[in-house]
Amino acid sequence: MRILVTGGAGFIGSHFVRTLLGPEGPGGALAVTALDSLTYAGNLANLRTAQGDSRFTFVHGDIRDGGLVGSLLARHDMVVHFAAESHVDRSIAGGQEFAATNVLGTQVLLETAVRHRVARFVHVSTDEVYGSIDAGSWTEDQPLAPNSPYSASKAGSDLLALAHHRTHGLDVSVTRCSNNYGPYQHPEKVIPLFTTRLLEGGSVPLYGDGANVRDWLHVDDHCRALRLVLEAGRPGEVYNIGGGTELSNTQLTERLLDACGAGWERVERVADRKGHDRRYSVDWSKIRTELGYRPRHSFADGLAETVDWYRANRSWWSPAAPAPRAAARPAAGVRGEGR
Repeated sequence: MRILVTGGAGFIGSHFVRTLLGPEGPGGALAVTALDSLTYAGNLANLRTAQGDSRFTFVHGDIRDGGLVGSLLARHDMVVHFAAESHVDRSIAGGQEFAATNVLGTQVLLETAVRHRVARFVHVSTDEVYGSIDAGSWTEDQPLAPNSPYSASKAGSDLLALAHHRTHGLDVSVTRCSNNYGPYQHPEKVIPLFTTRLLEGGSVPLYGDGANVRDWLHVDDHCRALRLVLEAGRPGEVYNIGGGTELSNTQLTERLLDACGAGWERVERVADRKGHDRRYSVDWSKIRTELGYRPRHSFADGLAETVDWYRANRSWWSPAAPAPRAAARPAAGVRGEGR
């Protein structure tokens, strides 16, 4: 089994690589290649435990490089495609790189996979492609309605992946996950951003009224679900992957404050993000019924372990962390909110 993992030095991709090479990996004759362009979000330190494994190879390169992608897919059986520009705020500031990497880069991979008769292709996407839902949960047949340049670019890549199955017969499955958290996540994302700022004595920004809701999925549960899809997912199908813990941003903030021993005086209300989706919620009964997926991590335990990891690994995140803001004065109506 020869597996190419794109974006393999990123948060989720590197965890997937470590999972494949670990005790719960597929075993047998296994070769894993991580391809990553090492943008600000890619970090070779994420792959330190894999570097000494004879089954592992790292390649520095871009998924838009057709020659490089062709040389790699000529000697791999499977692709798990994580590589993407993924930060919503950055896409709002400028979306060109998101379209180039997420759409064009995926197209290069898919075309090349068809040409080299790759046996299996898993395209990793996001619940954000569905837009926003006031009540209930999205099933996989929900029409896509993305609201940010990031989610629009991911929706485009999803449709390209499914089109290559229908047009060319490529054995591809698409996964759409809820918000991931866990160790090694870049500190621009909300849980590591809040954790690192609180550990540094700074304040944390809470968008708008704090009532936006997300479902939280531990990265280890996500990667185990991806293994199930890689091994037994049906070609041309979409699988939602959820974590089972929906929290408002205010509720999440309260839990992070408690975990870091901080109070609400460290929270600063800031203007809401443009086009901020109110609520995401995926129905993941399909992957549960078909493939037997169940999350192992409770959010309480997973969050505590994640905060402990950032507390113990300051040398990993400190060079990449945004400068901490000075502790804020309590904003009107903030102290005690959500308690």
